[in-house]
Amino acid sequence: MTSDNDGFDDLADLKSALGTATPRPDPEARAANLRLAQANFEKIHMPSQGSANPSRLMSERPRGGVWQGVKEMLNTITTKGGLTVTTALVACGFLFLSPQGQELWRANAPVINNPEPEADPVIDQTPEADDAALANQTAQQESPVVALPGTDGQALTDNRSETPQEEAPLAEAAAEMTASEGGAPPMPATVAPTEQALTRRLSPATNGLNLDGMVMGGIVAPAPMVDGGFIQPLPDTEAFANAADNPLKITAEAPVSTFSIDVDTASYAVVRQSLNAGFLPNPEAVRVEEMINYFPYAYPAPEADGAPFLPTVSLFETPWNPDTQLLHIALQGEMPALADRPPLNLVFLIDTSGSMADANKLPLLKQSIRLMLDQLRPEDQVAIVEYAGSAGLVLQATAASERQTILNALQSLGAGGSTNGQGGLEQAYAVAASMAADGEVGRVILATDGDFNVGAIGTDTLTDYIAAKRDSGVYLSVLGFGRGNLGDATMQALAQNGNGTAAYIDTLNEAQKVLVDQLTGALFPIAGDVKVQIEFNPATVAEYRLVGYETRALNHEDFNNDAVDAGELGAGHSVTAIYEITPVGSPAQLSDPLRYADAMTASETTDELGFLKLRWKEPGADESQLLTTPITVNTTVAGTEAQFAAAIAGFGQLLRGQDLYLGDWSYAEAIALANANRGEDAFGYRNEAVQLMRLAQSLTD
Repeated sequence: MTSDNDGFDDLADLKSALGTATPRPDPEARAANLRLAQANFEKIHMPSQGSANPSRLMSERPRGGVWQGVKEMLNTITTKGGLTVTTALVACGFLFLSPQGQELWRANAPVINNPEPEADPVIDQTPEADDAALANQTAQQESPVVALPGTDGQALTDNRSETPQEEAPLAEAAAEMTASEGGAPPMPATVAPTEQALTRRLSPATNGLNLDGMVMGGIVAPAPMVDGGFIQPLPDTEAFANAADNPLKITAEAPVSTFSIDVDTASYAVVRQSLNAGFLPNPEAVRVEEMINYFPYAYPAPEADGAPFLPTVSLFETPWNPDTQLLHIALQGEMPALADRPPLNLVFLIDTSGSMADANKLPLLKQSIRLMLDQLRPEDQVAIVEYAGSAGLVLQATAASERQTILNALQSLGAGGSTNGQGGLEQAYAVAASMAADGEVGRVILATDGDFNVGAIGTDTLTDYIAAKRDSGVYLSVLGFGRGNLGDATMQALAQNGNGTAAYIDTLNEAQKVLVDQLTGALFPIAGDVKVQIEFNPATVAEYRLVGYETRALNHEDFNNDAVDAGELGAGHSVTAIYEITPVGSPAQLSDPLRYADAMTASETTDELGFLKLRWKEPGADESQLLTTPITVNTTVAGTEAQFAAAIAGFGQLLRGQDLYLGDWSYAEAIALANANRGEDAFGYRNEAVQLMRLAQSLTD
């Protein structure tokens, strides 16, 4: 921004002015100043409709855009009205962001597209003529500013106390302004805007305000703030699948831990979208295991003709507590030759209800599927079903080689109507059944914002319906789009019961990762119903807790029950689980030692921390297989991959607010640990994670 000698030299000057504390003005003087600000604003921007003046303003904003108009108003207010810069910006915030202020702006904006009378003379539309006419119009309209009693015709000044205080809250000033005009009271009182609040990115939905177009020169105009001065997202209809943090377990009381693997990544993408929008995510949206498993890891791969995955165990000091240890368990799935994969039958079930109209929903969905089409082979088939008020077949089974036909059908989709999710699923499964053939793989991919109407049957019945369909070999995966009404809990329930994966697409880069780079792993499982169970040795481990996997917990007896569903491991996928364990005798032990614990320990196994058991099924099999291995005190010390996973585990716990276990460990330590262990980062995912940690740190400080 360059200087024009009537405003601020640059953005830095404005920030500096904003950062200068000013004394709190006398209430009567403040109200008078605000009335004067409104009067001067009207004189500058009130259009002349049907006047003889040949200059006609054809935009609803002053020349030079919104920022130019703000500068003009600031100059007039500060030079003629005697207001401070901060008070003037408060008035600007009121005009731009409060309902009353927006109404005032619209009421005083020039009329656009005003039909010209037939006899209008030819108008010189050059910038020079326009500027001259505007100056002439302003001079004709301008009248002397009326000085209030006691000012002797001088600019108004505030009666100030000796102790400087913050400027009056925006809502309080706006209340006085609207009250003087007989208007309705504005929003509740707020704190004064700070530089951090002005420069941070905002959520698309903040306290009911539409902030589109409010970013001016990199600064976001002041807006109502809550919770310590930070703008928070709306308490909207979003619902997340989560549970209370895993509790600390006393090994002598509960030595066995059992859970299902989780390869979903939706939580990490939701966290990223929140932080990039300028606010901390809802702790309920943070599933730590999905954050850890978002990243590809260079774990050792299984040998040919063995189990479809290889477990690797490592043990190292806990970054946030030197008196405990992290037990890192990694599973790396094999990657079969792509040429050997069977033909794929895909049914895209696309939500076209009215809530999908936003640019980050249906339009992004179309772009995402377009990327995916290039990964399909000619023998693969694609069908499209849409659902809104009713369900309908948009594209019958079509060979993937007919790319333009598929794109034309995709492009024809538009958003509108209600949401009939039940009807859409039923039709999608029917289409998938008609495409099925021996040796082929059938998949339904549901793309939605999660605002899902399950109809009269209810969610439980619907998930039972999906679970029955998975037995036919047709799995269901879910792609989430948009925020504000994201039904994450429903999406998770559908994907888990459909033996598929759940991902959240917030950018085209994420679509590239999920639908291109990891497509094979998402659609072709190598192991089904994968369960993990560890029996800890009370002679060596006093306490333990599983980090994450709250929604994947299984009962002890579920491990051997092949009828109990668990997660699938896709081709080339890796899974990471982390336990924090407290060795016997450690000062970090939070529970009192048990009086009779010695009677339950086995002295012969003091070199073991625990015993790891893994159970899985071959794809399509009914009976599971078992793999076991002891975990010894001499377990290999972790390398870069495990340390980076630990950094992400700490990051997720910070976002969830798990202060009991983390102590004073902070984002700064998480950033340092992640930076030191980035390893190979071909696509920049790990670098992005560090940037997100930095954003979270800034929003927390």
